[in-house]
Amino acid sequence: MNGPVRSGTPGSESTGGTDMKLLGVYLNDHLAGATAGAQRVGHLARASRGSALGRAIGTVAVEINEDRETLLEIMRDLDVPVRHYKVWAAWTAEKAARLKGNGRLVRRSPLSTVLELEALRLGVEGKAAGWTTLRRLAATDGRLDTVLLDTLLDRAEHQQETVEEWRVHEAEAALHPAGRS
Repeated sequence: MNGPVRSGTPGSESTGGTDMKLLGVYLNDHLAGATAGAQRVGHLARASRGSALGRAIGTVAVEINEDRETLLEIMRDLDVPVRHYKVWAAWTAEKAARLKGNGRLVRRSPLSTVLELEALRLGVEGKAAGWTTLRRLAATDGRLDTVLLDTLLDRAEHQQETVEEWRVHEAEAALHPAGRS
């Protein structure tokens, strides 16, 4: 009996060798991360407004929001539907994460900034990994724009450098005895 050849994932369709069902899960997971990351960096930029950190992170915040929009465009180009429950869950989880204690009752702890920068760094690294995966898939899927993905990878690298520079600075200021207020 010769039936249609199917991939190993029930209900998946393959395009250029790509399992579209799994790619949909993958991209929606990245969209959830991008949603949480955009919320986190926006909060940090607002909390740091008027400072050198605020100016640097403000620029990164704009780029991260643009990157999230670009991910949505890529998902549309690939006919990957947005799983709104994942986006909502990520948004909610990011808001809930702000409720954790920071060692201070009424004002922001210097550790809050350090931990937010560390979370942001991990988020940008994850985003870069996602762009790298899509860049590799572009070799067999003409719907993916290699020039755009290369640009996104370069931008993620610059974001990583900016965030890491400020993470080190803020960690030293918060944890070094001479830097404490």
